[in-house]
Amino acid sequence: MTTIVTPTQPIDGQKPGTSGLRKKTPVFMEPGYVENFVQAIFDGIGGAEGKTFVVGGDGRYFNDKAIGTIIRMAAANGAAKLIVGQGGLLSTPAASNLIRKNKTDGGIILSASHNPGGPNADFGIKFNIPNGGPAPEKVTEAIFAATTSISEYRISDAAAPDLSVLGTSDVDGMVVQVIDSVADYAELMGELFDFDAIKALFAGGFTMCFDAMHAVTGPYAKAILEGTLGAAPGTVINGVPSPDFGGGHPDPNPVWAKELVDTMMAADAPDFGAASDGDGDRNMIMGRGQFVSPSDSLAMLTANATHAPAYAKGLSGVARSMPTSQAVDRVAADLGIECFETPTGWKFFGNLLDADRATLCGEESAGTGSNHVREKDGLWAVLLWLNILAAKGQSVAEISAAHWAKFGRNYYARHDFEAVEKAKANDLVDTLREALPGLVGQSFGPFTVAGGTNFAYTDPVDGSVSENQGLIVAFEGGSRFVIRLSGTGTEGATIRLYLESYTGPDGDLALPVDQALSEIVAVAYEMIGLTAKTGRSEPDVVT
Repeated sequence: MTTIVTPTQPIDGQKPGTSGLRKKTPVFMEPGYVENFVQAIFDGIGGAEGKTFVVGGDGRYFNDKAIGTIIRMAAANGAAKLIVGQGGLLSTPAASNLIRKNKTDGGIILSASHNPGGPNADFGIKFNIPNGGPAPEKVTEAIFAATTSISEYRISDAAAPDLSVLGTSDVDGMVVQVIDSVADYAELMGELFDFDAIKALFAGGFTMCFDAMHAVTGPYAKAILEGTLGAAPGTVINGVPSPDFGGGHPDPNPVWAKELVDTMMAADAPDFGAASDGDGDRNMIMGRGQFVSPSDSLAMLTANATHAPAYAKGLSGVARSMPTSQAVDRVAADLGIECFETPTGWKFFGNLLDADRATLCGEESAGTGSNHVREKDGLWAVLLWLNILAAKGQSVAEISAAHWAKFGRNYYARHDFEAVEKAKANDLVDTLREALPGLVGQSFGPFTVAGGTNFAYTDPVDGSVSENQGLIVAFEGGSRFVIRLSGTGTEGATIRLYLESYTGPDGDLALPVDQALSEIVAVAYEMIGLTAKTGRSEPDVVT
């Protein structure tokens, strides 16, 4: 076997975002595209010589071929060992666990998360550092710098091994270990939760529907929920991973997980419903006839986490992304623990988790997790909910009602405006940013502006500063809206508008969410000049 050194030149646009590099699948399939970026990863982290990496992905179209390229390139760059999920499959939290458990030098994860998959859909590659979490900005900046100066990449002419077969093989002097994708993750979940209590819950007639959305969580959910915990066969639907996610959009929200929503809103609905996304790091929670917003889910899990063995001694703190509702802040104050507000992107939680400043973390975009890994974890959130339901002997509706009666309710929704012309999206945000200082004290409809902020974050652990992370307009009484441009799309710009209206414990806590938010929606649209600047009057997606 020989190493082939191939001359190349920089390819424009290979700058990793908050979740790695994401582009349309045909872009990644262009000659040299994957090779350039993977070589830049190795160069950006100081080389691969003698190192061990975890490799796996969500099974989307082109996943297998890209992994084959990564294996051959890792061998040519002198890596000592790769740990690869069987069939090339690893959920993102499972990959994080493997990095941490095996003390590897990091991992390469192939996923575009909740984005569609297929020959003309989306693809992505990201690097996770040795703590198991997404690469921080200093690492992604080094990788990007390498993409702009690359002159050659290294690849072995050896054949990649058959990833369907468990065991070890040699690729040009590098060990490739193909492992059961589920086993290590399932073992970890058994250590965190009271599986006996959850088994008893199912044995007592508790019913559930878990929608894996034809994505990577299917094998994990079937093994744990139906296998270990004894949920009825058929509890997991859409459980076989598909390269195009069954032709659907693997985003666990009421729009794209309509099959689950219809099931949970029916007269004969199960007791509990949940879904996870393309790479298994997001979740959606439902009770019978009820959707639990991700922000409320984080708050309720924080308030009740001590029912699970892993968190029985209490939480060191909690962290949320800035756009996530302030519901968890009230819980943290009640518990007497720290509550951190970070920019969007799971990488910002890593230092807090490593320093034991936070135990639970959450994002409004359906991401929730804890210090067990350094990624958000969809199935973990589902199992924590099940543990709480088993311990309290209450329904989702009863837990929600008791929570709001104590803390009040942060009515909340996110409005997404997708594929907006970037110049128009930037103009909208820039105009509001310039107006922020003069808004304080002004009234818009029933709301009076208490403050306007261009959010910046100073990491309390390492002192690093992240600026321009989104605009916050806060109103007197606890309501607010947040606007930011998303970094997870692959074309145009996505404007995300986060709307939050707070009602105290003595207020009406059972309003339909759209009714409760109607006034702040109208005010926010007016204040940002949505229609005038973009021509849009309705969001593409409401979650």
